[in-house]
Amino acid sequence: MNDPEPIQAVVFDLDGLMFDTEALFFRVSSEMLAARGKSFTPEIMGAMIGRRAADVGHVLRDMSGLEEPAEDLLTEVRRRFNDEVDTAVHPTPGLIALLDRLRREGLPLAVATSSGRAYADRLLEGHHLADRFRFILAAEDVTKGKPDPEIYAKAVRRFGVPPASVMVLEDSPAGVASARDAGTFVVAVPHEHSPVEGLYSADLVVRRLDDPSLWTLLRRDY
Repeated sequence: MNDPEPIQAVVFDLDGLMFDTEALFFRVSSEMLAARGKSFTPEIMGAMIGRRAADVGHVLRDMSGLEEPAEDLLTEVRRRFNDEVDTAVHPTPGLIALLDRLRREGLPLAVATSSGRAYADRLLEGHHLADRFRFILAAEDVTKGKPDPEIYAKAVRRFGVPPASVMVLEDSPAGVASARDAGTFVVAVPHEHSPVEGLYSADLVVRRLDDPSLWTLLRRDY
């Protein structure tokens, strides 16, 4: 790993990175397809993770071998997911410790998610984290979703600092590609539904958000 520029701002992905939502999404999608005699596989999950719902509905339909409209399938998944999200989803390991460290360092923070704004607000406010972030960019704020770099390029412009001085925290191949193409310093955090093999193009891969190798990069005394 090459030494990055001094970090001046940090951008967080939301699903799978800040919260363990991917496990719930995998379970409710599996239940939805099982009711139709189909299986939700890791391959389907891998093709969907990190992308906007508008961009992956056809993936769910086509890879599962169903003929129902993609939007109908996504609507049922959303309903099942939303019924449980407030109780079944939790912050990922090390998140709160990292946010506390970033507050002490005085670094400005943002969220850049492929999910919708109302959902992002629901998660952040429900876990009392909304006030930690200077701004949130959601699916409605871009015309092209990840892996296109638009959302991270927009975040960089909002901060008004050089792209290479912005650290992006991601958990999906689509998100890593988006952040890299925006010129940022990318840290990837793999998990069960996004294995490390798909994340090696990141500048740094860590096992969790309180990994010492990540925290070392956030010191502002150099």
